Amino acid sequence: MTLTPPATLVKLLTRLPAYPASLAFVSAFNLTVWKSLQELEWDALQGRRFCVHIRDLGIRLGFAVGRSGLQAHAAEEADVTFTATLMDFIRLAMRLEDPDTLFFNRRLLIEGDTDLGLRTKNMLDGVEFDTLLASFPRTIGKVIQRVRKQALQVTPAHAP
Repeated sequence: MTLTPPATLVKLLTRLPAYPASLAFVSAFNLTVWKSLQELEWDALQGRRFCVHIRDLGIRLGFAVGRSGLQAHAAEEADVTFTATLMDFIRLAMRLEDPDTLFFNRRLLIEGDTDLGLRTKNMLDGVEFDTLLASFPRTIGKVIQRVRKQALQVTPAHAP
């Protein structure tokens, strides 16, 4: 399943400053997913700066790991950058695609401190999807589960 964002949306998004998008991402992450992830071993990642570059939207989300969740930062100052399309990031988040497969097929790029990137990827890979899903408000969690179930029925061979 390929999703191509409308050209006008991409054009608009590339003109917006990066920091508000990073702040929105961090806020949403901290209100939902952080609850499930805060018990992970974050010490080695404390203060390290990350960038998620959504290539097809032209968006760069910059953040660092703090004691109480993520903190928005300028994406240009990242220690490591993860680059993929919006659909590939969605498929990763929903555990419909294996990050190693995307990496070796050059659909997921890790640039900068690749050791940091691989440690982060491996740590997050260890979290069960149902654990993440439990972080979301019940209604949103049910919608995510339904979408994931439908996607798995369409492409079961890609599921990790």
